[in-house]
Amino acid sequence: MPFGLLKYGLNSEYPGKHHFTPATELKRHYDVVIIGAGGHGTAIAYNLAKYHGITNVAVLEKSYLGGGNTARNTAVIRSNYLTEEGVNFYRESVKLFNNLSNEFNYNVMMESRGQLTLAHSDAAIRSFRWRAEVNQHMGVRSELIDRQTIAEMVPNLNMSEDSRYPIMAGLWHADGATARHDAVAWGYAKGACDRGVELHQLTEVEDIEITQGRVTAVKTNRGRVECGAVVQAVAGASSVVAKKAGIALPIHCYPLQAMVTQPYKPILTPHISSPHVHVYVHQTSRGEFVIGGGSDPYPLYHTRATLDQRETLAAASMELFPFLAQARMLRQWAGTTDMTPDYSPIMGLSPVENYYLDAGWGTWGFKATPICGVTMAELVATKKVPDLIKPFELERFYRYDQINEAGATAASH
Repeated sequence: MPFGLLKYGLNSEYPGKHHFTPATELKRHYDVVIIGAGGHGTAIAYNLAKYHGITNVAVLEKSYLGGGNTARNTAVIRSNYLTEEGVNFYRESVKLFNNLSNEFNYNVMMESRGQLTLAHSDAAIRSFRWRAEVNQHMGVRSELIDRQTIAEMVPNLNMSEDSRYPIMAGLWHADGATARHDAVAWGYAKGACDRGVELHQLTEVEDIEITQGRVTAVKTNRGRVECGAVVQAVAGASSVVAKKAGIALPIHCYPLQAMVTQPYKPILTPHISSPHVHVYVHQTSRGEFVIGGGSDPYPLYHTRATLDQRETLAAASMELFPFLAQARMLRQWAGTTDMTPDYSPIMGLSPVENYYLDAGWGTWGFKATPICGVTMAELVATKKVPDLIKPFELERFYRYDQINEAGATAASH
């Protein structure tokens, strides 16, 4: 091994195989153009290439691979949602996550830790009982647990009845997990590039050409590209990009902030969240405590961190874990969530022919990455909307047939 590393380091040419497509000029035409090289965009490209044989694909990214919300989320995976449509969808995503490292021979550092959501009121207990029943009916492992079970499961949690919001019960979701978010995007991108897909970073879409109701080309800062189909997967920029195609989306964007402490010895296994105090906490495999909460209360296309949110998250996390008062914060960051009125995504067809939407994920985009790649690739390849994503079509807002997942947030917005 030492001699191999020395030979590698002294080689005048890059001796290893490129993980991703080396920088090249854009071709004149692609069968499919995917806007956005995050987890979703690369997952769609991967599935198109591997399972549908469509390799004349360009993935365009205005910054760098996985540099948008994929790099800015807190990597929580779960399927304990409220509606049957939501539970069905995210259940399949969790199943795919469990085999993702084997799928493309790339370690995504998947860890099944479980998620515990705390109830601080009788109303929350009733809601959790409902969620547990729906989850169990749909084959998802969730159950309502009492104070004693919570205390045994998380010994460091503040269970005092004298606290501001005493913990009364909890929703235990055994299928909850975490994974390395950037590794997910890298694994999908590598698998796609190995099969002929082109990844073009620093390539911003400036306009989208529509001819007789059909998308025909995409204009970028590096030139014009003709295409047979376009898939939009740009998270917080969803409304901005869709507008270039003349599509109005029912989306408002809000900053969502999180922070992480310096590493400590492992003392917390499950992911802990409290919608009542607007915070969630989990400890990474490196020992850091990841702390997040609800979105900022005002729309904004920005990813800046604020002192106000830092203080809010710190105070809320210390209510649950008083020992965190001694923890030193390592960094703080933000993403841009694209929220729909019913807190569910928009997936599938658009008013423009051959222009496909993957938008409106809010705070749930990462956990949907694998199943989104499978279903959206199937839609593009077959022109038929898979049953699993049919409920999430844009048309539901015109039929007033919404899928209300507002109560399924880990920390209320």
